[in-house]
Amino acid sequence: MSVTCTSKDGVAVVTLDRPRRHNAIDLDTVGELTALWREFRMTDDIRAIVLTGAGGKAFCTGIDRSVDVPQPSSPYSIDDPLLSLGPKSNDLWKPVIAAVNGMACGGAFYLLGEAEFIIAAEHSTFFDPHTTYGMVSAYEAVHMAQRMPYGEIMRMSLMGTAERISARRAYETGLVSEVVPADELLDAALRAAAVIASYPTESVQGTVRAVWSAREAARAHALAQAPHLIALGNLPPERQAGLFTSRSGEFRVR
Repeated sequence: MSVTCTSKDGVAVVTLDRPRRHNAIDLDTVGELTALWREFRMTDDIRAIVLTGAGGKAFCTGIDRSVDVPQPSSPYSIDDPLLSLGPKSNDLWKPVIAAVNGMACGGAFYLLGEAEFIIAAEHSTFFDPHTTYGMVSAYEAVHMAQRMPYGEIMRMSLMGTAERISARRAYETGLVSEVVPADELLDAALRAAAVIASYPTESVQGTVRAVWSAREAARAHALAQAPHLIALGNLPPERQAGLFTSRSGEFRVR
């Protein structure tokens, strides 16, 4: 299993459980997480969800680079297995709190972009490696542009692996709503989820849907451009692989 789930008193804890791969997402993870979101739609006993990653090194580091996803040759279409990864993409309007414990980068933003709010451990960092590897950050950047100031999302997207945003800086810019010591992370997320789960679920889901709709039109319009921009701007896979293997391990945390 790539995803585990426990529940108590109306709150489900969903854990990305591939710590040896820094909780990178493979096709099994996509299938399991999608199935869970769809199941939660029909489970009245679950009224709030906490999403986290196993281990202390990473929340999620995006798609596992060992996953082979053949792409159509047309620039007007793209097969992205992560498009169905998030709760909103599966028509789930029960609130999701992301508990980030370590690195969150790349494809992790599909999940963070569809969470209601983020609580982060003090050692957590956020970054987007796409440009470093000759790839367009489109879907990821659009998701984060809904949560971060323009200058911050542009800097993160353009700086690639050379720079990481600390949990404290993420809090200062509004990406993260609370920063806590690592050993208090899950308790902090569960505490908030328990409060939300204690309220009438109809009004909670209605509030989630109402606030989401305030930004959905701009988000949908931007995401519609993503396949063309990726097709035009991505280097061929073999050149991406060369950049990945030759990457430097040095980075700055701000």
